[in-house]
Amino acid sequence: MYLVVGLGNPGEEYAHTRHNAGFDAVDRLAEEVGARYWKSEGGALTAKGSWRGHDMVLAKPQSYMNTSGGPVKTLLKTYGVQPDHLIVIHDELDIDPGTIRVKFGGGHAGHNGLRSICDKLQTRDWFRIRCGIGRPPGRMPVVDWVLSRPKREAEEDFAQACDQASQAALLLMEHGLEKTQQQFN
Repeated sequence: MYLVVGLGNPGEEYAHTRHNAGFDAVDRLAEEVGARYWKSEGGALTAKGSWRGHDMVLAKPQSYMNTSGGPVKTLLKTYGVQPDHLIVIHDELDIDPGTIRVKFGGGHAGHNGLRSICDKLQTRDWFRIRCGIGRPPGRMPVVDWVLSRPKREAEEDFAQACDQASQAALLLMEHGLEKTQQQFN
């Protein structure tokens, strides 16, 4: 079984913002695997699905980005999933909009959601699918950039990254890291 976590912030004011790329990708994944029933458990909204023999729990932590580690740790324990079967989908400033990168392990690169997960799990050894959102233009503060919705001309890139992230999660479960990286990195 895999736990696939999309990082984001709960509430309508954050819906479809760059920082909620993980939520959007997990919603697309839920559609793909037919997971329609969401429930609140362990500090997250969860849904169950399967893909070609791989069972999964999809999760969107409801504790806000900076404290995502608590719900992730709770869900891993609840479902008996080891960190090497955890896939976290999140926004990434250092990747061009419309593209993704897949990796196993690594640091948090200043991303507070990843930092929280690293701190709570006491390991960095889990899968990450990073949705590129690019850097803010000019002197725009990063917080304003990540908490804003992409403008019309950037909406397609954002949607493309979220779609690719959901497909990468499926490929990762079915064929492993190397093949997934070959296709998406």
